[in-house]
Amino acid sequence: MTQPSEPALPVDLDLAVVGPMARSARDLSLLLDVMAGPDPLTLGVAHKVTLPPARHERLADFRVLVVDEHPLIPTGSAVRAAVNQVADALVDGGVRVERRSPLLPDLTEAAELYMRLLISGSVARFPIESLKHLRTRAAGLSADDQSLDAVRLRAMVCSHRDWLEANNRREVHRHGWRQLFAEFDAVVCPITPTPAFPHDHNPNPLTRRIDIDGVEYPYFDQLVWAGLATMPGLPATAIPAGRSPEGLPVGVQLIGPMFEDHTLLGLAELLEHRTGGFQAPE
Repeated sequence: MTQPSEPALPVDLDLAVVGPMARSARDLSLLLDVMAGPDPLTLGVAHKVTLPPARHERLADFRVLVVDEHPLIPTGSAVRAAVNQVADALVDGGVRVERRSPLLPDLTEAAELYMRLLISGSVARFPIESLKHLRTRAAGLSADDQSLDAVRLRAMVCSHRDWLEANNRREVHRHGWRQLFAEFDAVVCPITPTPAFPHDHNPNPLTRRIDIDGVEYPYFDQLVWAGLATMPGLPATAIPAGRSPEGLPVGVQLIGPMFEDHTLLGLAELLEHRTGGFQAPE
């Protein structure tokens, strides 16, 4: 007998990442204008979205912070070269480029908060038996173990109070980003530490590893770069930035002020003329 199912209703998921994909920034901007806005069944009944235009029209008017190092995971040589290539293109275009700023929110805490918020939500529907096993494992962790693996395990069994604490810290980071984007228009940084890599199909995802220039690291540690924009809810767009020595495409991400997606897309379009933009693989 067929079991009744719950209706598929619109839900605002925390840390959900949605957005159009295209081969040019101009097409992305068009698609964004078509797609952006609240679901018409919920908030869309009363609210409309009007995103502000790009802050600048000339490349030389932009102020950009370039970040290519993370305290918790190294950046692979191919990705570092791609970040530097974009940074050079910005400098050649007259952009004010900085390599560091005291306004940048703490990257270690940002990664930990992202993992706590992401994993706690991901396991919320695990069966009770699984949660009992996870609590036993988490209780066995040393108090000194602050690795991301430990952060993820603790997040699997975190209390509502723990989640609220992490969410409050997220608001502190959001305010930090607002202060940074008063001085900068965008941040350029990696998307992941490496180009595309062979898939690891180990049934236990926590034992999977990623190779970064010949050294193995926990598979999910690479998410610290994706979480940099996702955790505080900032817009980000991935742009092509050349090829690795093996011929694999490498991208970097542009992160911008909240709701100022068109500033990023405007910068991405101006960069296309200097970096070559999308190139179809052979």
